[in-house]
Amino acid sequence: MMRALSNPCAVNKRGPLSETAGKLLVSLIARALNMDEDFFEKIGTFNPPMPFLRLRLRLLHYPGELGLSDEEIYGASAHSDYGMVTLLASDGVGGLQVCREKHIQPQDWEDVPHIDGAFIVNIGDMTERWTNCLFRSTLHRVMPTGQERYLMAFFIDPNPDCVVECLKSCCSESNPPRFPPVRSGDYLNEKFNLTIGS
Repeated sequence: MMRALSNPCAVNKRGPLSETAGKLLVSLIARALNMDEDFFEKIGTFNPPMPFLRLRLRLLHYPGELGLSDEEIYGASAHSDYGMVTLLASDGVGGLQVCREKHIQPQDWEDVPHIDGAFIVNIGDMTERWTNCLFRSTLHRVMPTGQERYLMAFFIDPNPDCVVECLKSCCSESNPPRFPPVRSGDYLNEKFNLTIGS
């Protein structure tokens, strides 16, 4: 039974609660970058064919079984989400871990605490590319705890034709863009194909 949100798909006057939270979150990201709160909508990030928050919803289940050997077992191995932002509604069972400094070895993993009624927010690769690593995508994994774990993941992805390139406010002569421009759809397809192929 989901305890974090009574019904994240419930509809209020502005639409599904997850969509409302997603729109608010994206506008806060824009404001944190000293841009108009509707910046991402103005540049066509959420134009058709993918209107804003055509939610990509995944219902996830992790059995929670502990391994019988010394081999480390994962519910989900270390990865970052490919899109812009992911909102997670959790049932409160632990196991989700994040690594704040994903490029430093050895990696230091921290448990993500559960807060009743709150979404867990993962910054995705697209936001990392737009902000030139000012906002880094969240490297995370799920470890078994001996308890089953359920969650709902709402992926917020830009329109497939949207070009994701370093924002002018996030680069300078001393901090040039770290990533080349890329069409959102091309990037997502490449990442999904690599995931399926591995």
